[in-house]
Amino acid sequence: MRNEPVRAFHLRFGSHELIESFKQFIEKVLVPKGINHLIIECNTSFVFETHPEITAGTLTKQDAREITAVCKQNGIRVIPLFQCLGHQGWGGAPNSILKAYPEFDETPHISVEAKWPDFFCRSWCPLHPEVNDLVFELMDELIEAFETDAFHVGMDEVYEIADDHCPRCKGKERSELFAKAVNDMYGYIVEKRGLQMFMWADRLNDSEKTGYNPWEGDTFGTHKAISAIPKDIVLMDWHYDKLDSYPSVTIFLENGFSVIPSCWYKTEAALDLLKESERQANETAVSEKLQGMAITSWNQWDKEAFEKFMSMTADPVSEDNEIGELDELYRTLGIITGKLSE
Repeated sequence: MRNEPVRAFHLRFGSHELIESFKQFIEKVLVPKGINHLIIECNTSFVFETHPEITAGTLTKQDAREITAVCKQNGIRVIPLFQCLGHQGWGGAPNSILKAYPEFDETPHISVEAKWPDFFCRSWCPLHPEVNDLVFELMDELIEAFETDAFHVGMDEVYEIADDHCPRCKGKERSELFAKAVNDMYGYIVEKRGLQMFMWADRLNDSEKTGYNPWEGDTFGTHKAISAIPKDIVLMDWHYDKLDSYPSVTIFLENGFSVIPSCWYKTEAALDLLKESERQANETAVSEKLQGMAITSWNQWDKEAFEKFMSMTADPVSEDNEIGELDELYRTLGIITGKLSE
């Protein structure tokens, strides 16, 4: 691990109305905890000027610049996250991109009323000739607004790909389509814009080889894309429960990738993932490619949640006690950043 490990925090945020609470949260919680990377998943919750038809939230360019200013003053690197390829809605309900451009939908035959477990969520078609032009224009706005040198493309839990009903993707190899989507993003973000690219790593995990479930690993063949994408993409390898082992850490490191293991709120699981990741890295010849750790959050960040976090002044209870999700997230944040600062 490098001298100054990544201590990252991730959250979904896209509200102009909560901007003051968010800035206070950064200054009163993330800065004292030593966070040095902030991954803001805004997706389509940004107020896009080039494509107002995509806007599904209230976060403005000025809001983004104010967030960035607070972070820069406190040594925090801001990385916007925009979900690419998958997670284009929930269940059969499309997000604002596919509502405005239904021709981009990989599975237009699926009912908007479809629900999990029959259907997880939609993807855009990676072979549609016009989808990337739109996505790159949206990325440009986020890159400029956050004045960032890095971009997170999401790409976790992509299940709807190479659909038999898609005239472009039918019969194609899933891993080749996934690799194309990754490489398209890389070509624009890294090669054209000169930024560093981050992505979730789960679709590159072979479930059969690693023993991971179908969420943390791939059972449909996209994992084979690992040999067809650039090695300077930073892979965020998420595991939210304590497992017997985390073989993907070694696999990614030995394949030449930089890795940031990523936890959620569960303290025991987070500590185990960090310990095992560091152990595995130290057993390789490329331990410096293990860059640190990220704490993700998937709760609703409203004013109440921000205020609760800001009112906490110490870890609420010892790590052995069972507590609510938000309390445990706060505890995990403190313990993991403390370990990374040792």
